[in-house]
Amino acid sequence: MKILVIDVGGTHVKALATGQKEPRKVASGPRMTAGAMVAAVKSMSRDWKYDAISIGYPGFVLHGRPIAEPKNLGRGWVGFDFRKAFGKPVKVINDAAMQALGSYEGGRMLFLGLGTGLGSALIIDGILEPMELAHLPYKKGRTYEDYVGLRGLERLGKKKWREHVIDVLRQLRAALEADYVVLGGGNADKVKRLPPKVRLGNNENAFVGGYRLWHDSVVPSTKPARRRAARPSRGPSVSRRSGSPGRARRRGTRRPPTPKA
Repeated sequence: MKILVIDVGGTHVKALATGQKEPRKVASGPRMTAGAMVAAVKSMSRDWKYDAISIGYPGFVLHGRPIAEPKNLGRGWVGFDFRKAFGKPVKVINDAAMQALGSYEGGRMLFLGLGTGLGSALIIDGILEPMELAHLPYKKGRTYEDYVGLRGLERLGKKKWREHVIDVLRQLRAALEADYVVLGGGNADKVKRLPPKVRLGNNENAFVGGYRLWHDSVVPSTKPARRRAARPSRGPSVSRRSGSPGRARRRGTRRPPTPKA
């Protein structure tokens, strides 16, 4: 099965299909509605062949459907029929959860995405739990996202912003008892020195995660991940019944195919 993976962000929408070498992207922003996204993706992928679609959505998702409008995009996402619009089977997942799926290497992993906002997801022994930590209170009446999201970077400057990122990483890893943290998102590479048990992710792992939504994959090692290139060969399984990440099962050692990026 060939999968088209769509990563919807506050500044760009990126897409990559199985077998393609490079993702394609289009600018998003406050005027990007659900319908406009579909039209843009159809246009830039018109010469690609695919059987099904995964969408990483920057907001709350429940049972495969957005349940709140995104903060940094246009309106019309809640209740939108993506399957009808694309004419293909579609699975929708929170964008941070999709990148977390592609980054997972076993044990208890916390994923944090530093982009326009702050994405978050937790995977424990193959079970994915999308989270919304961004809007929890942090300091001086402001939220985590206010400090480590794009607005925080612009308000504080890089030096102060980095200090808060390190503080947030330490706080959340301790509170959630994560074996390790994967730091992704467009601004992750601006963090120069990472605390112990924190590694930089690879934004291309969002495409790996989107592919895994449609394929049961083997259980990864339960040992905490070492610091190495963030292209895992294994990941948590996906429930065949619900199409959502569920408890992984041992299926052997075969590596699942992934779209090239």
